Amino acid sequence: MPQLATVEESLDILRSARRIAVLGIKPESRRSAAGYWVPDMLQRLGYVIFPVPVRYPEVTEILGRPVVRGLRELPVAVDIVSVFRRPDEVAGHLEELLAVRPPVVWFQSGCLDFASADALVAAGIVVVHDCIACRRATIQPSFAPLPGQSAGRG
Repeated sequence: MPQLATVEESLDILRSARRIAVLGIKPESRRSAAGYWVPDMLQRLGYVIFPVPVRYPEVTEILGRPVVRGLRELPVAVDIVSVFRRPDEVAGHLEELLAVRPPVVWFQSGCLDFASADALVAAGIVVVHDCIACRRATIQPSFAPLPGQSAGRG
């Protein structure tokens, strides 16, 4: 079992994070999917979201932001890569995650691939496994950006 961040560490990560790349984000046509509404909520709470869909080649914009087709194409460094992929699909992104070396890879609940998480931790990348929206909802104010964050599209 990989060494995962503690609850307190994950809260600190969310308090200081500003930019989140969402690997496996869903487009507006899939509004009811967690892969859409979770990043939407995070954006409304002041995080800058970088959409990285793995399907939907016709989609060029999600949440009002241009999509990138791979983590290496991110225009800036991000604080978190939030993963919305099935565990059996995560290994296909491991090389790219290791190349980009985000400080944190946050696996949405149920998306953790143990072998990939072990490799990320071995590379010095913090790994979290939990619902990022649920964790953020425990930080007050739960309905507004934190200090240093701005509501909107950043």
